[in-house]
Amino acid sequence: PFLRFTSNFHAMQIFTTAEFQQMERRYRAAFLNSLGGFKSVNLIGTQDEAGRTNLAIFNSIFHLGANPPLLGMVLRPHTVERHTLENILQTGAYTINHISEAIFRQAHQASAAYDREVSEFEACGLTPTYRSFCPAPFVQESPLQIGLKLVEKIDVQWNGTHIIIGEITGVAVPEHCIGEDGFVDIERAGSITCSGLDAYHLTRRLARLSYAKPGVPITEIPQLP
Repeated sequence: PFLRFTSNFHAMQIFTTAEFQQMERRYRAAFLNSLGGFKSVNLIGTQDEAGRTNLAIFNSIFHLGANPPLLGMVLRPHTVERHTLENILQTGAYTINHISEAIFRQAHQASAAYDREVSEFEACGLTPTYRSFCPAPFVQESPLQIGLKLVEKIDVQWNGTHIIIGEITGVAVPEHCIGEDGFVDIERAGSITCSGLDAYHLTRRLARLSYAKPGVPITEIPQLP
């Protein structure tokens, strides 16, 4: 049976659409961006047709399927120059690079609005590297690296954002982080997470749990040795 417990709750403050509209713009963005919970945070590596490299930080990566292996990513409206989006549309290739504690400050700096002629790799002190399965640049310092090819772009009419869907063409994963059942222990790899727009977090796994079936007790899956 599940454990049941009670605790003292803090008083709740209620916000509705009317309150959202009254918030100062940056306050509203910080408030609403925090509500979705902890998110993956990654560096997206691209280059344009002229070979100029670009690096940008994103917290909107999501899993779409394993066969074919697809990942999605949300990008802001293309109302100003969006180098990541433009490069992906030009070349059809990009990389997703996990962020570790060692590089999260450099990764955050990649959110700055650099001119197209400036490579965020150089500006942020990170190293571009290339792998045979994807022509876009990877981050050499990243603990886990994924190469993708563009398969679909979806324009969201409601707010002007774009969803980029990519098929994984290859991954570089630390050997000691792959379990016998295929589970990749990204905590062991050193990947961090984020919340809101500017908060970065280390993780501590509680447990991996067995596949849930009616009437069958849940058990813990042992961690990698």
